Amino acid sequence: MQTERRNRGILLAIVVLFWFAQYVYVPFQTPYLTSLQVSAAFIGVIVGAYGVTQMTLRLPVGVLADFRGRHKGFIFLGALLAGAASALRLLFPGGVGFLIANLLSGCASSMWISFMVLYTSFFGSDQQQSATSRIIMFNNVGVLLGFLAGTLCYGRFGMSLLTTMSAIAGFAGAGLSLLLREEKPPVKNVSVGGLLKICLNGRLIIFALFALIQQGIQMATTMSFTTQILEDLGASSALIGYASILYMLSAVFFAWLASTRVCATHGPKVWIPSVFVVVALYCLLVGNVASIPVIFLLQILPGMSTGVLLSYIISEAMTEVPPAQKSTAMGFFQAVYAIGMTTFPMLTGALAEHISVASAYDVLAVTALIGAVASAAFYLGKRKGKKRN
Repeated sequence: MQTERRNRGILLAIVVLFWFAQYVYVPFQTPYLTSLQVSAAFIGVIVGAYGVTQMTLRLPVGVLADFRGRHKGFIFLGALLAGAASALRLLFPGGVGFLIANLLSGCASSMWISFMVLYTSFFGSDQQQSATSRIIMFNNVGVLLGFLAGTLCYGRFGMSLLTTMSAIAGFAGAGLSLLLREEKPPVKNVSVGGLLKICLNGRLIIFALFALIQQGIQMATTMSFTTQILEDLGASSALIGYASILYMLSAVFFAWLASTRVCATHGPKVWIPSVFVVVALYCLLVGNVASIPVIFLLQILPGMSTGVLLSYIISEAMTEVPPAQKSTAMGFFQAVYAIGMTTFPMLTGALAEHISVASAYDVLAVTALIGAVASAAFYLGKRKGKKRN
């Protein structure tokens, strides 16, 4: 029991370092690349590149983790790659350098499967929702600390210090992962084909598609083009940073809320459709209000998406997954939502360049509403099915 508590603490510390490394530079990535005269379309490609390697690697990583029954090595590799990616950004600080580094960061985030599966394995089946919300909360704490450090340092020291801090945090996380103790797994009689059968689970597929919408919109807006909208309206780099900090404070709060009985009272059937509507409202307003104070305050809304919506989607997706196939299922789930993380920023960048940013955000708002209607229909269908039985 003592070893398990120690592992939980070490793993959560690594989670904070890992996501600090992955996001300390993100609020300033789009404005920084714009200052280098990189086109909006290419910036969309650079931001979307983060999801390309995740689409490719997350399912194989999940299968391999289930096959080996171990996660420590994947956690070490993920933190190491996060540090290496920012070392590359430091050495090659242009558009091409960021493109290659974002591909490498995507490789690092592909290992997030093992972080989540190992942490939730420390808890019983009745605690999976709260455990998922807790690790997402520490994920958000790492991002929040990154945004705070970036805001304090970018205006004075530029992107080079942010990428340096990112590299140090990644390498520190890799070192700390060596302290994790993992029991030798029992011998399993499993095949790759047997593991992959879980990818045909209907519930897993449906909620992976909901996550595709949620993660795609988040990556295209809060993590990239919303910061550019603020800069175009005349916001300083410090204000852009504070807007990102407000978003992450909101995300941390709502992730904590999702782990309490307050959210459990209503459950996913209420929260998932409702927060999708909130996301649609955010996209519609941010793309059209043209007011720095209003957009600044609106950053609270996507915190509900990151804190409540994502944690519920993950726990709902894993409901019917056997423990022996959890990494494979998580790999499939994350590979599907990586499609959204890749294509949504690219689509947003292309629409922003050829039509307008407002039109791009309107399209994202409609997509969020589709998520709201589809999720509400899913739970309505489940309720009718129970009544027939």
